[in-house]
Amino acid sequence: MAGSAQIELREVSKRYSSRGRSSLVLSRVSLQIACGEFVVLLGRSGSGKSTLLNLIGGLDRPSSGSIRVDGQDLVAASERERSFWRRRAVGVVFQAYNLIPTLTVEENLRLPLELLGAPRRRAAAAAREQLAAVGLDGYGAAFPDELSGGEQQRVAVARAVIHRPSLVLADEPTGSLDLETAQQVLALLQDLCRERRMTLIMATHAREVMGMADRVLGIRDGRVEALAA
Repeated sequence: MAGSAQIELREVSKRYSSRGRSSLVLSRVSLQIACGEFVVLLGRSGSGKSTLLNLIGGLDRPSSGSIRVDGQDLVAASERERSFWRRRAVGVVFQAYNLIPTLTVEENLRLPLELLGAPRRRAAAAAREQLAAVGLDGYGAAFPDELSGGEQQRVAVARAVIHRPSLVLADEPTGSLDLETAQQVLALLQDLCRERRMTLIMATHAREVMGMADRVLGIRDGRVEALAA
């Protein structure tokens, strides 16, 4: 784990309003995460884990407070600036895989690189290399619905890291998998991030992940507190 702070939240609160009612999801959260750190956000459904990930990933703005990631002020940045930063610096793994069903596995992996302007031949070579790294060499021509759930999530992991982002966000990445497959996917994701010194923040309610992390943060009643790893 590196020593410098890559992510810094100061007094961050997030409030949602609906039908005239206001709900405070996060309350005055202050937090620092170092480059290369693996942090688990642990909490029950609806506790604010996904909200915190969305704020760190620049997908949403806080109601108050400041957020800096990679030196980027995510509160002051425009939507265009945040979108460009996310495309370059952030990889995301979702519970539901979120692969594009009409694209082949290789085409799904090429997409993040092509959005950054990589030539198609270079993107295709990187996709094949990344598939081999996640144990799916030769699966590039398959479509997502031809794969098992575990294989789809491996592709999702490969897509999240193929452009070598500085930050990987994983939102309940094993929630749709059986225990054995989930453990394999988690080990794969952790190994890839460690090898490439990517910061990994994972939201989950699965306590078996705790022993893998550098740090475990619990979220309850809008507050974030350190838990024993």
